[in-house]
Amino acid sequence: MYDLKKLLLIYNPASGNGNFREDLDDCVEVFQRCGYMVSIFRTSLERDAGSRIEALISGEGAMNIDAVVVAGGDGTISRVVNAIMRSGRDVPIGIISAGTANDFARFIGVPSDVRAACEAIAARNLVRVDLGQVNGGSYFINVCAAGMLTNISHYVDQDLKNTFGKLAYYIKGIEQIPSFVPLRFRIITSHEVFEEELYFFFILNSTGAGGFDRLSPAARLDDGLFDFVGFRAFPILELPALFIKVLAGDYLDDKHILFLRDNFFRVEYMQPPGDVLLMKADIDGEVGPQLPIEVRNIPGALRIFTM
Repeated sequence: MYDLKKLLLIYNPASGNGNFREDLDDCVEVFQRCGYMVSIFRTSLERDAGSRIEALISGEGAMNIDAVVVAGGDGTISRVVNAIMRSGRDVPIGIISAGTANDFARFIGVPSDVRAACEAIAARNLVRVDLGQVNGGSYFINVCAAGMLTNISHYVDQDLKNTFGKLAYYIKGIEQIPSFVPLRFRIITSHEVFEEELYFFFILNSTGAGGFDRLSPAARLDDGLFDFVGFRAFPILELPALFIKVLAGDYLDDKHILFLRDNFFRVEYMQPPGDVLLMKADIDGEVGPQLPIEVRNIPGALRIFTM
């Protein structure tokens, strides 16, 4: 009897341009040919999607799954990662790019071609990567952020994303620039305290977020550290020059940037902003907890299939 490994394929039909469903049969064909029995779960934006995924992995009557593959954007990936971590099972995860920005997928080199991505996952090359944990609860694989601009993904219309892709984030960001106000933060690392006026900050586990690939070019997934990138308050007229440097990934020594590296960050407002939406952090494109937040690096917490 041929011993098939069990693979759970989770896909979000609303991610990106919604075209992944056209590639679904190709995915199943590749995985079956490579020795997997494939089960499919169609997720959504429902609030209980994460708990339903967790139930599939470790709940009563759950399958004895050998691998999970997720086709979606950063938010969908984050939900699956959190479900795996809450399950307590050491189940490896594979990623297929099917979102808008696909920041994390690009970072680990996932091919844009779906069949090629499936072939790479089926090769079963695994590595352990770090995760971030916020306030002892939610995990993130890519980024935790707060401040101006960082909640853009929550307000970009799905039709706009389908039409313009990650350019939709840039369009929405440009709309917000005239309303920028500096925010007063206290940033506490494992050995230092900083008080800064920032527009926004990113705590990065990988190199990019929000469609920007080189926010911290030297970031790694397996070094036990985060890269903190804070954008200090500065005249908006100076933004175009800084924006060009950001695109090139050559800006971390700029006077307008606060760059730190540590395995722990506590970030709090010294003066709460007037906009209640700015009080909340963003975790991998999903709405996170209200500041203050404590972010810890969990080394080697997750196994992923490398490309």
